Amino acid sequence: MTGSATAEEPTGWRGFLMPLGAVLALAGLTLGLWFLIDRQASSETAATIYQILGNPSEADAIRAGGGNRVFPKLLLAGVALAIGVGGVWLFYAGLNAVVMRLSARWRQRLLPWIFVGPALLLLTLYLVWPVVSTIIKSFTEGAGLKNYEWALTTPANHQMYLNNILWLVVGVAGAVGLGLLIAALFDRVRHESVAKTFVFLPLAISLVGASVIWRFVYAWVPEGRPQYGLANAIWTSLGQDPVPWVQTSDFHINTFALIVILIWLQTGFAMVVLSAAIKGVPAELTEAAKLDGATERQLFFRIIVPMIMGSLITVTITTAIVVLKIFDIVYVMTGGRFNTDVVANQMYLQAFQFFDVGRASVFAVILFVAVLPLMLLNIRNIRRQGLVA
Repeated sequence: MTGSATAEEPTGWRGFLMPLGAVLALAGLTLGLWFLIDRQASSETAATIYQILGNPSEADAIRAGGGNRVFPKLLLAGVALAIGVGGVWLFYAGLNAVVMRLSARWRQRLLPWIFVGPALLLLTLYLVWPVVSTIIKSFTEGAGLKNYEWALTTPANHQMYLNNILWLVVGVAGAVGLGLLIAALFDRVRHESVAKTFVFLPLAISLVGASVIWRFVYAWVPEGRPQYGLANAIWTSLGQDPVPWVQTSDFHINTFALIVILIWLQTGFAMVVLSAAIKGVPAELTEAAKLDGATERQLFFRIIVPMIMGSLITVTITTAIVVLKIFDIVYVMTGGRFNTDVVANQMYLQAFQFFDVGRASVFAVILFVAVLPLMLLNIRNIRRQGLVA
């Protein structure tokens, strides 16, 4: 019993140094955070170092905003790395040492909060509070409640909501449906991994990068000149006139053209997840269905699809959340012009172009309300699968 107590509660110089280490770690972490927040701290520190090394001219140049600007940046990066790795580790280790010196009753109560508490604090500061603050600003900034009236009754905003619905229906159905089809077809291909790699590759490209690529695909020049855009090059080779795919809003052609970019990107994600789910279907079950005379179509829709329904719902909800928050593609391709605007793009424009925080907050709340049911549905689906309690 004595040996166990000694192992749990350090005594002597170790018992003294551990709390002292926690205090020093907390002080160092506080100073380091101050150093990162203060924009002039890295430059002033670098100038001081040059002063100590006997180079006052370089120190004065740095203080004046010139001189060697690489050294202050390296100093800032070094402090950030030290805090991010060493400082946080010492902080947790020190607090753990302090709690271990308490009685067993208090130790059992406090020890979990030592590790969970900072994470909850960060989540509150960077997730919960921004949501609450945005909701408050949507009712108080600018025109107040009239912000919602403007957002819900303006005809231009109705077109924007229609575009979001088109994105949600066509984008999700296209990405998930195509991903499921490819996963089912490639499941029997000889070089399956190679084929899937080509479908998955676009997912490695950012939305902005993909938009830049597709701007060249949809490029349009007037009739009579060479068409360097791939879409118009193919279209005109069939004897048709070139089409301004992104600029024309007839029949929502430009919106559908933008949705194609998202489908091109998200199909790989859907394919990978659904392919793994298909491979998890027991072979005995499919073989028994075949012996009972089931056709390939019946096997797929009555056996495989019901078996992977949980994964299918997860992929659909995940893709739907991405679609509802779509911004990059619209901003890069059209900036919301030509009747292609969506809620996230209008939220950005109201906040950073028109500087109307109230209206921007309203659109943020609308997106939050639209995404929240999907998140709850996803949690319910995960619980149904028994992945979480």
